[in-house]
Amino acid sequence: MTALIEQATPADIAELRQLYYAVYGPHYPTALGTDPAEMSRLIQDPHTLWLVTRCPRTGALAGSAAVHSEPGSRVGRLEGLAVHPDQRGSGCAGQLTEALCAATLDTGTLDSVYATVRTVSAGPQRVVARNGFRPLGILPNAVELSSRESLALYARHAPGVLDRRVPVDEVPASLMPLLRTAGASLGISYAGTRPTAPQPTPAGPAPRPLEMIEAPAFVRRRFQEHFPDPGRWFYPLHTPNILLTPEDGSFEVYAYLNRTGGYCALVTAHPEPAAAAGRLEQVTRTLTRAGAGYVEALVPLEHHAGLSAFAAEGFIAGALYPAMRRDGDGFHDYVVMSRTTEHIDFRGVVVDPPLQPFLDSYVSAWASTHLPSREVAP
Repeated sequence: MTALIEQATPADIAELRQLYYAVYGPHYPTALGTDPAEMSRLIQDPHTLWLVTRCPRTGALAGSAAVHSEPGSRVGRLEGLAVHPDQRGSGCAGQLTEALCAATLDTGTLDSVYATVRTVSAGPQRVVARNGFRPLGILPNAVELSSRESLALYARHAPGVLDRRVPVDEVPASLMPLLRTAGASLGISYAGTRPTAPQPTPAGPAPRPLEMIEAPAFVRRRFQEHFPDPGRWFYPLHTPNILLTPEDGSFEVYAYLNRTGGYCALVTAHPEPAAAAGRLEQVTRTLTRAGAGYVEALVPLEHHAGLSAFAAEGFIAGALYPAMRRDGDGFHDYVVMSRTTEHIDFRGVVVDPPLQPFLDSYVSAWASTHLPSREVAP
């Protein structure tokens, strides 16, 4: 029986909170399913399309999902996909996902929509895959729910977008397995991209203590003063809420920290990202002490020096997002570099066959980064 699909309204908030509690328990880490004020704001946000399904027989809320974007961005995030336990197997998750993509991608409103999908079972991966999403990589230890969970990154592009990617001549050699895996997943080629040695990170002065300023409104205002032009930074759907800077103020690192989920996104640095390249270890340790078990950064595929700097500090490329950012008539690819200070346990991870090559690629990259090479004595 086909579920009834309609836009969410503020009157649905109480029932929506009950739905997310029934699906995730008390550990859901985002405000979308827990904070009534934020839920009301999103429902009325013109850059958010939030749909719900209801049981045709009883009218009870059966499922929920939203695609959220932001002004000036043509990248959307599929989030809050939840189906009541009593309605699993009804097909309403797929109906919701397809309805959202039809309204955003098929109409040309957005260039791509991405989703971070749980890996505790193959079900969520199959739902998005059946609706045109393709795997882009693995995000190990990305979020704290009832335990530390790894997520999978999936995306669906609007027609013709992948054909307009800006070519990249060279990348650090360690990225080539990921590029080949992503190419096979999406039917694109990196044959013209050659592997080269990583670029050395310039040695900086002796590290000084970092101060962390956690005042979201102040950080947001200062960030907008330094970066009024989005062309100088890019991290869709992540607004910085903390600022890290040394005592002399020689640079400022802007980041988004979610303590509930235990994760952090490095957004950018002022006066330029290279200013903090030699201090990534110190930045990561500071964020870890603040509660981030997982730290990630989006790095343009063409920024060889940036990719090399993150790799030198133990960040591993777990995912590749082709054609993520529009630039005129072309699109730039981005790499998701991440580092976790917690033990990675993939024994509970369930991956569908299309995602398996990305998990294999990550494990190989992790081993190359953290395990000593073996030499055979004559």
